[in-house]
Parts: sequence; C-alpha cells; structure tokens
Amino acid sequence: MKTWITLFFTILLTACASQPSQKISRLQLNDQGFTPSAKTVNIDEVMTLSNEMRSYLKNDISPQLRIKSPQRALFDALSTKGQIKLEYDAEITRNAAQAFSARSGNCLSLVLMTATFAKELGMDVQYQNVLVDESWSRNNDIYFAAGHVNIVLGYKSAFKGFTQEYSQAMVIDFLPPKDLKGQRSELIKEATVIAMYFNNRAAESLAQQQVNDAYWFARAALMSDPDFTAAYNTLGVIYRQHGDLELAENVFKQILGKDAENIMALSNLVEVLRKTERRAEAKVYLSRLENLQPYPPFHFFNKGLAAMERGDYAEAKTLFKREIRRDANYDEFHLWLALAHLRLGETSDAVDELTLAKANSTTRKAQNLYASKLEKIKATYSHN
Repeated sequence: MKTWITLFFTILLTACASQPSQKISRLQLNDQGFTPSAKTVNIDEVMTLSNEMRSYLKNDISPQLRIKSPQRALFDALSTKGQIKLEYDAEITRNAAQAFSARSGNCLSLVLMTATFAKELGMDVQYQNVLVDESWSRNNDIYFAAGHVNIVLGYKSAFKGFTQEYSQAMVIDFLPPKDLKGQRSELIKEATVIAMYFNNRAAESLAQQQVNDAYWFARAALMSDPDFTAAYNTLGVIYRQHGDLELAENVFKQILGKDAENIMALSNLVEVLRKTERRAEAKVYLSRLENLQPYPPFHFFNKGLAAMERGDYAEAKTLFKREIRRDANYDEFHLWLALAHLRLGETSDAVDELTLAKANSTTRKAQNLYASKLEKIKATYSHN
C-alpha cells in the first residue's frame, strides 16, 4: 500500500507547485472522530519571537544596524559562523523559536525563523515557492514529495533614506546556490507558509503512526490556508489511515474535481477504492494515473530491491543507477547502489556511492550512519 504526501523542506515537486486557485468545495472535518492532540497545535506559536531570540536581536543584531542595512545585518548573523551556526536538518519541522534554539532545521523551519526576526526588525517579508526538479523520499509505506521555500527581505519606509543597500530586496535561501541556479519561483502568502508548517507536522506524525496528532496538524494547516491543496491530500491520507474510508474518498475526489491530474490524489484514491473492493472503479483511476505517470517514483528502485532479494546484483546495480538518473539527490538510492557494488566486489565504487549517500542525507542521524558504514568498509577492505 502506497501513500503520497507533500512535504515542504528540500525540493519542490513541480506538479504540486501551483495550487488550484479555487477552494475545495467542502472541507469535511471529523473532529468528533479524534481525541484532542497531546501536542501543541497553535497557529500563533509558529512565528513567535522567544526570549532567547529577542535577546539575540537586541545584543547581536541591532548594534550592526548602525553600519549595515537590516537585510545585511540579519543575513550576516545567520550566515557567519561566529554568530549563529545553523545546520540543515530535515528530520523534523520546527517552528521559529525551536529552530533558533536548536540552531538547526529544514528550509521551512529556517525560513520561519528568519521571517520572525525580519518582521521584528521592521522589514517587508515575502515568501517564494522555488520550482525545482521533483524529488521523493519514503518512510515505510508513506511516500513524500518534497517542496522548497525561501524568503525575500525588503525594506520599510523608515529605512529608505540611509543607503542604497536599504532599498534593495535580498533573497535568503538555505540551499546551496548551485541547487537553485536558473530555477523559477512564485510568491506565496504567509498563511500558506504556516499551512506548509502544519502539513509537514501532520506528515511527520503519520510517519510515526501518530494518526490522531496528524489530524489536528492537518486541520490547522487548512484553517491557516483553505486553498492549500497539499493539506487536503494529507487529510485524506489521515482519514484512510484512521479507517474513515468514505471521508478519504470524498477528499481525494474533491481534489480531482479541481485538479484532474493531481498525481497524489489519484494514487491515494486508487488505494482507497482497492481497499473497499471497488476494483473496477479503481482501474479507471489507475489508467488515468498510469497515463500521467508511467514510471512512478521508486519504480526502478523497488525493482532493484527485488533483484537484490533474488541475488541478481548486476541487475540491481543497473536498476539503481536508472533510478539515480531520475533523482540523484536521494541518499537511499546511493546506499543500495553501494550495497550492490559491494556484493559484486566493487569496493571502490561502493565507497564512492556511500560518500554520495552521506552528502545527500538530510538528517544528522543518517549522516552519522553513513559515516560509520564508510569507516567499516574502509577498515574491512583496506589492503594497506
């Protein structure tokens, strides 16, 4: 069983970049079907300046405003190791205060933190979806299409008279410039960014099998931005996981009523229809899905895993390489290609692929795992 959800933290799925302008006709909530969340679900806390942030702003950033534009002062504070040393970590989506406290987060967390500082400094803040190549990840049977956002800092009238630099907008992005070269962007509302945050928290809760908490996060996403289609998809997945199959079906069909080519809604609807033994109807939607996406994400990778299972390591290597040609940025693909190389006695190639896996991993936990595997391989296969 496959589940498809959109997350916004690394790279944007092109098909999900432009949300339909019309709202879904009916938001079908089921509050009575879920118990209150054990976690805080509060829109006001997403971009609240903590005491720690306020102190940093007063003592470290504000003194620089005498010689720098507010954009430059904030940028330097975020990018200079002597001030804040930020680390990219996609394991969990943190709110602004949590990202600052941890000094780490995914791009959405770091955007929320930056925006919170910028607004306190009196700057204009705009948010952008960055339209880059599609990328997928998965956790058990849940497949995630990842998205990317960045932030544009402008000026308010109080700053205009000081220097030329004050009148220039500055884009702050937490991906390397090479990953963004030539990419298009679209402006999005702050309400959408907050909806993205809650949608991420919902998806992360689902990955941990915390379906009840996921519902309240998805609900908060839709309360923040009722136009945010990705959160409807997540809500539909939550209903399916919770056993509310009729509600799930209705949500996915409403999405398709506004966007007939929505890949994730189609895939999720097919699974719901199969689960309710309506295979003829499922086949109709599956045919539409296969026309739009003949080779879904992980298609060649899953075939490669099957080849590994039967001991056909050469075939597995070919299939893993084919998946990597579609998406060279997912660490698990490189990990399994490394294992295929090892089985074939190609130690040097295995080390190269594990190095790429480590470079493309987005969490500290994964980086430490790959580093450990690399050390073990080098120690085991060293010819000294």
